[in-house]
Amino acid sequence: MLFNETTFIGIDPTAGKRPMAYAALDRDLCPLALGEGDLDKVAAFVGGQQAAFVAINAPRQPNQGLMKRPELRDSLKPVPTPGRWEGFRVAEYLLYQRKIRIPRTKANPKNCPVWMQVGFEVFKRIGELGYKPYLTPDSPCQVMEVYPHAAYTVLLNSSPFPKNSLEGRLQRQLLLHNQGLDIPDPMRVFEEITRYRLLQGILPLDDLYSTRELDALVAAFTAWVAATSPEGVTVLGAAEEGQIVLPSADLQSRYS
Repeated sequence: MLFNETTFIGIDPTAGKRPMAYAALDRDLCPLALGEGDLDKVAAFVGGQQAAFVAINAPRQPNQGLMKRPELRDSLKPVPTPGRWEGFRVAEYLLYQRKIRIPRTKANPKNCPVWMQVGFEVFKRIGELGYKPYLTPDSPCQVMEVYPHAAYTVLLNSSPFPKNSLEGRLQRQLLLHNQGLDIPDPMRVFEEITRYRLLQGILPLDDLYSTRELDALVAAFTAWVAATSPEGVTVLGAAEEGQIVLPSADLQSRYS
């Protein structure tokens, strides 16, 4: 498949009345869009693409109960302890085994966090636009589930700093910059800091992206890797329940 006209989009659903963040990259990892909006605005942007791979920071649907099936549990490595992990999705269990924490998806959507319920709606709307699940052969429009904390962890080979901290934002943006995204180098923040500015409480953070923008960007980057180098990603979980795509083919057994 040629990707000259393909867009790689990341969507970060949010709870409440806050608009969700979205980011779009071209094949050269140059940002085409970095914004926010409600579901209608985001869906309109996605629907306006001739070809796109979309990564959403949320589950596709509620828990389908696969971890209660003995034959499936016996196929996993490591095999789950009897009576445990039954309320998790397969992908969530596999991430936890690598010490990557992830919110648990409940079977009843009403018991899921609001941002997760919004994510269900995003997947539904994107599907109505004709997008097929990731790895559908010859489909120019595909959608996948990703998880930003896991993506940053496997790219760093360790757990990142807390996402809402200044060092966490700097670390994430630096990582994406080093991966080839055409975004500002966050190390310039340190070059701009002076003793006077620190004493005055002035920090030059104009080129530092917000947490939500960074989560949308890493989702878009994961979509880019998944589309252009499918051998460079790992897909965890069961297709009938929901698979999580990670932007690395070589996962550690555990992350510190």
